[in-house]
Amino acid sequence: MLLGMTPGRMLWAQDVPEKPKGGTIEGLFDLADEVINFISRDSWTFIPAVTYSPETNLGLGIRALKVFRPANAQDSLTRPSSFPITFLYTLNKQAFVTTELNLWMKDNGAYFNTRFELSDYPFRFYGIGNNPQTDEVYATRYAYFHINYEKRLAPGLYLGPRYEFRIDDIYEKLEQGLLASGEVAGSDGQLLSGLGLVLNYDTRDNIFQPGRGVFHQLSYMTFQPYFGSNFTFSQYQLDLRKYIEVRPKHVLVGQSWLSFTGGNPPFQHVSLIGGSDRMRGFFEGKYRDLHAMVYQTEYRLPVYRNLGLVVFGNAGQVAPTVKGFSIQGFRYGGGVGFRYKLNDEGINIRLDIGVGDQRAFYFGLNEVI
Repeated sequence: MLLGMTPGRMLWAQDVPEKPKGGTIEGLFDLADEVINFISRDSWTFIPAVTYSPETNLGLGIRALKVFRPANAQDSLTRPSSFPITFLYTLNKQAFVTTELNLWMKDNGAYFNTRFELSDYPFRFYGIGNNPQTDEVYATRYAYFHINYEKRLAPGLYLGPRYEFRIDDIYEKLEQGLLASGEVAGSDGQLLSGLGLVLNYDTRDNIFQPGRGVFHQLSYMTFQPYFGSNFTFSQYQLDLRKYIEVRPKHVLVGQSWLSFTGGNPPFQHVSLIGGSDRMRGFFEGKYRDLHAMVYQTEYRLPVYRNLGLVVFGNAGQVAPTVKGFSIQGFRYGGGVGFRYKLNDEGINIRLDIGVGDQRAFYFGLNEVI
């Protein structure tokens, strides 16, 4: 949720030139632009936070955003930094408080990111594996924190350390359920503390609405008792994305995402698919195991003024071993989405309709990939 900035003025929304009065459609678009400009501020912007997904149901709250560049880098190519704070409560009785700092150093020479979450989170557990074993509700209170710093080694290439911490208190489980049996690692909660490395190769022409370039990330995390973790495991993740401008403002995007976990991870931290980021149309975490793979593609095109359209497809699966992946194990989904551009940096309001093993609606901000 990063927004742009011009020298001396925050660019929270587009400067919309006056247009001659048109018909009803023009009037509706003019009204939408006026609302966006009305909520814009020069320093902090406070906007209602409205989200929807099958995992959360309707969520309502408030989001504060601060976007900035270093004072000595406003006329450079330094990417915009952001500091969002969000409070959200959903109709599934889930409460979230999150804050995150995304800081780009002068001329993009380094990148710093940290995130903190507090949550009271009723959720669903379907078991471990590529086929659901159960369907039970559990509730957890958790705190999560991560911090990573990446230094530029060459144009577009960044490397740096990452630390993660998470603690869960599972205070409600289904009686006689799989979690209550104690057979699932992490069913009594978890305390995770781990250290790792992140390697990025990023040549995107715009970090919010890329038209050209790639974003490739390889991360490694290990959680060990000597870091304070009560579970011992390691995880590798590879995220490969490519952006192709087929024609002006028509963009084809492809993503390959792979996750490999070794050791004894809790069920909350194995590789999983589903949700608004990976495999729209599938419930987040319905399919989880030691290893996972997801392939996604999108075609983005303009419709009218600030309105855009997205068509997407996805395929993915989980497996207990690398050899357990198979052509027959893939699950497939797809759908369409609508975008409304909020500013010249490329921030969008997003509404997606995904179909996989369920029909799902996702409402939020920013692109998925």
